[in-house]
Amino acid sequence: MDALSSTFLSTLSQHPKSLLSPNNNNYYYYSPTLKVFSVRIEERPQTTTTITKPQEKSTPSPPKPTPKREPIPSRKPIEPSFPSFIFNAFDDFVNTFIDPPRKSSVDPRYVLSNNFAPVDELPPTECEVVEGSLPSCLDGAYIRNGPNPQYLPRGPYHLFDGDGMLHSIKISQGKAMFCSRFVKTYKYNIENEAGSPIIPNVFSGFNGLTASAARGALTAARAIAGQFNPANGIGLANTSLALFGGKLFALGESDLPYEVKIAPDGDVFTLGRHDFNGNLFMSMTAHPKIDPETNEAFAFRYGPMPPFLNYFRVDPNGIKTPDVPIFSMTRPSFLHDFAITKKYAIFSDIQIGMNPIELLTGGSPVGTDSGKIPRIGVIPRYAKDESEMRWFDVPGFNIVHAINAWDEDGGDTIVLIAPNILSVEHTLERMDMIHASVEKVKINLKTGMVSRHPISTRNLDFGVINPAYVGKKNKYVYAAIGDPMPKVIGIAKLDVSVAEVDRRDCIVACRIFGEGCYGGEPFFVPKNPSIDEDDGYVVSYVHNEKTGESNFLVMDATSPNLDIVAHVKLPRRVPYGFHGLFVTENDLMKL
Repeated sequence: MDALSSTFLSTLSQHPKSLLSPNNNNYYYYSPTLKVFSVRIEERPQTTTTITKPQEKSTPSPPKPTPKREPIPSRKPIEPSFPSFIFNAFDDFVNTFIDPPRKSSVDPRYVLSNNFAPVDELPPTECEVVEGSLPSCLDGAYIRNGPNPQYLPRGPYHLFDGDGMLHSIKISQGKAMFCSRFVKTYKYNIENEAGSPIIPNVFSGFNGLTASAARGALTAARAIAGQFNPANGIGLANTSLALFGGKLFALGESDLPYEVKIAPDGDVFTLGRHDFNGNLFMSMTAHPKIDPETNEAFAFRYGPMPPFLNYFRVDPNGIKTPDVPIFSMTRPSFLHDFAITKKYAIFSDIQIGMNPIELLTGGSPVGTDSGKIPRIGVIPRYAKDESEMRWFDVPGFNIVHAINAWDEDGGDTIVLIAPNILSVEHTLERMDMIHASVEKVKINLKTGMVSRHPISTRNLDFGVINPAYVGKKNKYVYAAIGDPMPKVIGIAKLDVSVAEVDRRDCIVACRIFGEGCYGGEPFFVPKNPSIDEDDGYVVSYVHNEKTGESNFLVMDATSPNLDIVAHVKLPRRVPYGFHGLFVTENDLMKL
């Protein structure tokens, strides 16, 4: 062991800022003078839980051989160039003296604790089905995206700042292979080659005028020195996935999509950044809407410069239409999601937006404006300009995600189902204080009247539906139960038609994962063929914080308790993340 490593281990044993990632047996430690270290601790045997029926004695089964895993090659230390040495030293100075992580919402010791801690890549590894069996309609791959920083942060870090990592479980004939791979974005690749972070964290790195000026100057200096080219994008592709135009994309709204592919053995590959033959600029939403009947994708991009919103679509062959600039959005707004019907596209102009004035008081340029009245914008979905764009004031209605929308009364009424963030001021800094109430909103396009009411009082978000019902009237929603967010304690099934009559809570089925167990966004996979709207399965990754194990659960969407149909033990823990997608075997073969 060299002298530097000895010094590090000695400091590690005495310093309370050490981070332990218990499930991949890594101790993480950060010091402004010592850069970031990761020390591998000898692997401990994990405790396995045998599932038994009540009041029946279980017969111990012989231990199964551990699946062979390809070793992840250790990266040799990279000797930084002189400019890199200077830039990194200045970065350490900013993170230590100018803008250290003072708030828990941007302190990596808290943000990356427990199962939010990052993991290494994992090549395709066979999984054990410990309960039930995997239905044949799940032949394909379930992939979930989420933040997973390649390097532990040197300074402030927000949950949204991590590099995108795809966690995929590929299923074939009742067997499952699990794989975790980074999305090989431009940012990931240049930092991987450099051996250290280069591009600053967008959500947490620009708090206050002094910190913003310092990091802005450092970023400009790195670009001038040739460490990175901003024209190649600085996005993370850490939010979601979408399948359209014959391609599978990993998405993050600060950049262009990245095309990815699932190999026959379950491995995940990044094919590259995609600009639709030069027709897409800067960025795209992480929540495009795909019409299941026309196979068109509807999407948008937004930013801090006018026009603040641009709407477009992509035809089934992957050809993008020209942007429709929306100049009637007069201020930059946080536009994470939207909805479509068969006739319209619906946008929400909420109280979260970009406010550079906040920098003067030490705040973030993205914040809440309590004096702003939220609006809903409606535009014909095949509009070629914004001449028919209409805005409706909806006080107190702040949505980050939209679940679905449809037309009624021959197109004279629009119905929107979405979770309303009741404590919008906490959205970016105190997610644990957020409460989202799913609401049904009706907009009468003839009279201009807007009515709305809650359809559940529980804290629900990440709502999904049967994908065959996007843009048309649906009955069922499957949503994540936050207690508090971003941790998910279970899944609720809602019947949105119930509230039409007596306005009572419309939860009709529920599954709580159990003490110490937390999941994420559910995803609905229909049976093939399916008869009813809810004829299918709900799937999700679930992590047990007591045992350190992660599992893939398949639940019967029609049962009142969302009964478990199959329980797959994963070979390694899956950190909490964002949005996922199921791709059928037939569609995988077409990629």
